[in-house]
Amino acid sequence: MELVQAIIGGDRRAIARLITLIENEAEEARAMLAQLFPHTGRAYVVGITGAPGSGKSTLVNQLAKHYSALGRRVGVIAVDATSPFSGGALLGDRVRMRDVSHDPGVFVRSMASRGNLGGLARATPDVIKVLDAAGYDLILVETVGSGQLEVEIARTAHTVLVVEIPGTGDEIQSLKAGILEIADVIVVNKSDRDGAEHTAAILEAMLSIEMPRKRPPGPYTNHPYAANMLARLMEYLQREKGLIRDDASWRPRVVRTIAIRGEGIAKLTDIIEEHRQHLLVTREWEARDYVRLLGEIEQALRHRLTQQLLYQVDLDHLVEVVNRVFTRRLDPCSAAEQLLCS
Repeated sequence: MELVQAIIGGDRRAIARLITLIENEAEEARAMLAQLFPHTGRAYVVGITGAPGSGKSTLVNQLAKHYSALGRRVGVIAVDATSPFSGGALLGDRVRMRDVSHDPGVFVRSMASRGNLGGLARATPDVIKVLDAAGYDLILVETVGSGQLEVEIARTAHTVLVVEIPGTGDEIQSLKAGILEIADVIVVNKSDRDGAEHTAAILEAMLSIEMPRKRPPGPYTNHPYAANMLARLMEYLQREKGLIRDDASWRPRVVRTIAIRGEGIAKLTDIIEEHRQHLLVTREWEARDYVRLLGEIEQALRHRLTQQLLYQVDLDHLVEVVNRVFTRRLDPCSAAEQLLCS
């Protein structure tokens, strides 16, 4: 297709057009993604997550400026929350990234989460593929920033930055299971605030505790069969590929920054590069890609099956079943079985 070739050639308008088709779940987008897929797998994906107000967008802006100055082609995907009432989203990250929004070496795309949980939009992995195929060798993905359960980025990125800030009054909150466990690098941003040294020290102390080796999350559901799929894949990677190695463990680093002034960015990029080299040397890069692709297959299968089932439901029958559930003559699980069998 002409649009596919334009994207491979780096045409920014073609890239933007396909991303819009992907977000709208247009049928032609799937065919174009299939054609682009052989041209993917080369980009280095860095995820940036953390609480709202921690300075993620400003940090992404500084990272994009730094890498662009080095001659890297940088793609930026910024995900904003969607209103559960209006369905709209502010998409205001371009305001904070105005330094790079007109840089020819940087492509910035804001996306609405569209109700997807986990901090990313459902289309985010496909948009990464488009930028990858277009030749962007570094892709920065900024999550919504909604809290501790925002761990979907660990399935998507090679390196995950978790952004913390001092002076929140509850350092223990940042130590809870979930968000901290996905971190490859912890960034204490706004380090000109009081308590920055204390926050960094607590994080360092926590990371010094011996923990089980971190694995990238696999399938998107906790169904026993999905867990069995992941276990079988991990066994294959260890036995046949030799990818699961004892030397692949990585102790997360803590770095302090003042992103609004660009301070600490050079040190942060050095640590990011250190982690990238670690992934390549230990072949953890390959292991993570296997697990990530398994997750994508599982998510795509679940989405397609859900679509097919919903399209098969007779709407008049659905109204009748819902009415029976409302009047307590039928429970929701039995209602779902009836709809599946109808």
